[in-house]
Amino acid sequence: MTTPDERTRAVLDTRDFLQTLAAGDEITIAGLVRSVAVGLLRHYPLESDISTSAAAAPGVWAEPVGRLR
Repeated sequence: MTTPDERTRAVLDTRDFLQTLAAGDEITIAGLVRSVAVGLLRHYPLESDISTSAAAAPGVWAEPVGRLR
């Protein structure tokens, strides 16, 4: 079973990964990956969204702590 801390870390790490892909400049098949990453990031939750959700639903989300961003 996934804990709230694991779930929160997975979502935040995925966001970091998508931001890395979206920032890429190489134009190849990576261009497709980049465009998909940009589209996903458009609606992906921010840390502030997760923090608000954690306050409302602590059984689902954990407060993001120790993050640099």
